[in-house]
Amino acid sequence: MKKKKKEEIYNKRKGDRVKERYKRYIKINLVSLIFLAISFISITLAWFAYSGIANSSLEIGVKAWNLEFKKGDTSVSNNIVISLSDVYPGMQTVSEIVDIKNYGDSDAQISYSILSARILNDELEQNISDNLLLEDYLAHEYPFHININLSKEYALAHDGQSKFEVSVSWPLDSGNDELDSQWGNDSYAFIQQEQANYNNDPSYQIRSQIKIVISIKAEQYVSNNDAIDVNYNLGDLILFDVVNNSVCSEISDTCLQTHILDIDNTLGDSTVALLPTFYDTYIEGTYDNFDNLMSTVTSSWNVNTRNLNVTDLLKPISKDILNSYIIRDNLSDTIIGKLNNDDRINSIINLTKSSNGYFKFLNGKYNYLVTSKCYWLNNEYDTNSAFALTKIDSTNSKIYGEVKTSTCSIVPVIIASKTNIDI
Repeated sequence: MKKKKKEEIYNKRKGDRVKERYKRYIKINLVSLIFLAISFISITLAWFAYSGIANSSLEIGVKAWNLEFKKGDTSVSNNIVISLSDVYPGMQTVSEIVDIKNYGDSDAQISYSILSARILNDELEQNISDNLLLEDYLAHEYPFHININLSKEYALAHDGQSKFEVSVSWPLDSGNDELDSQWGNDSYAFIQQEQANYNNDPSYQIRSQIKIVISIKAEQYVSNNDAIDVNYNLGDLILFDVVNNSVCSEISDTCLQTHILDIDNTLGDSTVALLPTFYDTYIEGTYDNFDNLMSTVTSSWNVNTRNLNVTDLLKPISKDILNSYIIRDNLSDTIIGKLNNDDRINSIINLTKSSNGYFKFLNGKYNYLVTSKCYWLNNEYDTNSAFALTKIDSTNSKIYGEVKTSTCSIVPVIIASKTNIDI
């Protein structure tokens, strides 16, 4: 009996141990499954599947998706917050630069959007829903200027790069004292109210005068008519024969060195604008003889052309939101700022002419626009002058008003069919 009793106790304890072991196995397996699930989620975030070419079986190709956003040596998120509490006339230009690098296997399409924009108590995005209009408003409608730029709207696979920039500036003397004073008064009232709110409630978070939240978005590049054509970038060099109307391989009297003038050529565009290098041998004359000079230059050319104008040059140089300036008599230098519509371009041109000003830009950034001679642009500056282009010194060039009776050279813009370039 005692033996039987011991066996029953033994078997019961053995069963309990087995049950406990099963519980541990279940617990371990559940933990493993959780880690496995997390692993799958992580992989999903870093990789995406695409339909590859399968030979004899159903296979899914997998491409790495790896984009990096860095400010200096520090990795940052794709949401950029501009928060400023010390904005005043004559302030040093403040800027943020984010380098975007694509280490993945797929080309990426880069874009940005303004999620929110608060100036003092005004939530601008609530009244301006169009991002381009909002961006234009921030750049030009305040005594200070908030400018945004993306160097390229794509980053190619395997080390492709783009650069996102934001700058905030306020010239000391902008020429609009009334607007400067209004901002000063409004800013003071805002600061006083924020301090009063904090005094009444120490948990209150005092707000900055300006807060802009911008989201940078990277998506898989999709080839459609609206997508940027990666083969035709602003400033790219193309040798083009103006008689054979095709690309060429060696510079000659007809094979000219040209640079792409379009800032946003898309896959849907059938042509591309090319600006010939400013050769010293181009014909010279006065502005009053502009049309005849142009006819002489292109008389033997077998390509479509048009006149070079101020807008052609302002669009590219305004993309430099740190170093391209409007220079005006007795006023502070002002960053040109982002120009993304014709109305704003015309407004900036008229503003510059009204104060006997000119546009200045860096030679090193736009070397294809640098010439020691003067070149006419097809725009009048005033009754006696027309716009022209020339180099100021080794660092800067200018777009300015030149007396019409002066002697300057002339160069056309080539409108080339992409089918004749076939990059």
